[in-house]
Amino acid sequence: MTKVLITGSVDGLGRAAAQTLLEQGHEVVVHGRNEQRLDAVRDLLDAGAHAIVGDLADLAQTRSVADQVASSGMVDAVIHNAGVYRGPGIMPVNVVAPYALTALMPQVERLVYLSSGMHRGATADVTGVDWTGGRAGSYSDSKLFVATLAAAVARLWPGVFSNSVDPGWVPTRMGGPGAPDDLRLGHRTQEWLVTSDDRQAPTSGGYWYHQQRRDPDPAVTDSQFQDRLLCSLERHTGLTLPERA
Repeated sequence: MTKVLITGSVDGLGRAAAQTLLEQGHEVVVHGRNEQRLDAVRDLLDAGAHAIVGDLADLAQTRSVADQVASSGMVDAVIHNAGVYRGPGIMPVNVVAPYALTALMPQVERLVYLSSGMHRGATADVTGVDWTGGRAGSYSDSKLFVATLAAAVARLWPGVFSNSVDPGWVPTRMGGPGAPDDLRLGHRTQEWLVTSDDRQAPTSGGYWYHQQRRDPDPAVTDSQFQDRLLCSLERHTGLTLPERA
């Protein structure tokens, strides 16, 4: 049995992954922006899921989320699923929060960061990026940055399996009802990467689409760009990724 934290898991792909993992017998920690949002996962809580609360657009509340996770006991894996498509929360939620949680939480065995095929249309430059949410950022840029974060963690922490996933364009609240991809395939890869002992699952540094490794934008695997991203996030948050074996 694996204990998995899934951020942004009150609806969409996060909730679907939480439900599947619970049905498979795993221990799940769901996350919602506030207590009211947890009403949407009351059935999962009744089935044994744990819950934590915090607005990932706010760095102080993101720190609180990390504290709540630590208080609830060690988790084996994290699916950084929370994300927004538009508005000033794009960079804080899609990039800063995954970075901060990665830096603050005790070491886990497996990390999955939700990216997007749209990352290929992004600009590989963190100069002048507003991490505070003071102005809206590009969704594509945020998904390039978070895929780069996953690759950087894989490089710096060889004892951790860190990967990014493109879930496809699926019919969730964010994707819209007309999205053409298979909803089940949209969360299967995340579940597989954090729980499976299949030969390919316990690997690191991959960019995945429907359980197949794909080549991301070259910036993702560029160690110099990775370091520029980490330095920018460190300056903003005051947090450094700790050294780990």
